[in-house]
Amino acid sequence: MKMGLLEESSRFYEWTKETKDPRTRNWFLLNDNPIYVILIILAYYFIVWQGPKFMKNRKAYELQTFMIIYNWFLVILSAYMTFEIVYSSYLIGYFSTSNPLCAQYKHSEAYKDPKEMRLANVLYIYFLSKILEFMDTFLMILRKKDNQITYLHVYHHSSILMVWWIVMTYMPGGQSWMSSSMNCSVHVVMYAYYALAAIPSMRSKLWWKKYITKFQLTQFTLILLHTLQSAFTRCDFPKIGEYMLTCYMISMLILFGNFYMKSYNQRQMEKAKKDGVKISNGSSNSHSNGLTNGYAKLD
Repeated sequence: MKMGLLEESSRFYEWTKETKDPRTRNWFLLNDNPIYVILIILAYYFIVWQGPKFMKNRKAYELQTFMIIYNWFLVILSAYMTFEIVYSSYLIGYFSTSNPLCAQYKHSEAYKDPKEMRLANVLYIYFLSKILEFMDTFLMILRKKDNQITYLHVYHHSSILMVWWIVMTYMPGGQSWMSSSMNCSVHVVMYAYYALAAIPSMRSKLWWKKYITKFQLTQFTLILLHTLQSAFTRCDFPKIGEYMLTCYMISMLILFGNFYMKSYNQRQMEKAKKDGVKISNGSSNSHSNGLTNGYAKLD
């Protein structure tokens, strides 16, 4: 029994080595196992756990200038990656096939094609940017905004790095262009908002804040639909990638959807408080979730 398990594990390990993409096989952090990425994620978890304790009796840092620079840098980087991913995909010919929704993945010969290498290079930058985005959490810790460090926030920031280690190791091309380019385009809007929100005089003018979560939910829905159609049309892309992305997008839709509903409920309660509308028994207008302090949500 034990020998059989060891043999299966050995075969699986050899399979993972054989199926590694030749383009990224020797790139930094993309070696035969994910141990270094796992250690980075564990270090992130440790900081999330211990950071607020370290800051508990310390004064919150004023990081306005750094936040503005950091967020605008990510806006520029995200815009560059959006353009480069889409343009590289266009050069490869993903959009000129009979089925433009199916970007076929090339494994063995891709490293010989400079256009395929161009796409792999920008996807690698995208992968590394996920480590940089841990700074979002670190800034919250240093500014003592612990209420913003939610399960959704930590799960999304840590899991996306692991997901993209798998993508970059085994499938840095093909259908991978879609999810990465959409995510980058969303980040252009999101980090632009963060950069402007770091300026107190701008906060009251950011009327489009309420649309950011809707934009994110739309992104996840489109990526999920794109992945599902890829599976049903038998697009030439690794099945493990389709299964992984499907499960991941479902988890994102559930978590972000829950966040959106809670935020919506809170906005409605604040509006009700402002209007001075009181309720009885914690509900009004057929709404019953998320009601506190004797006020109802009004549409």
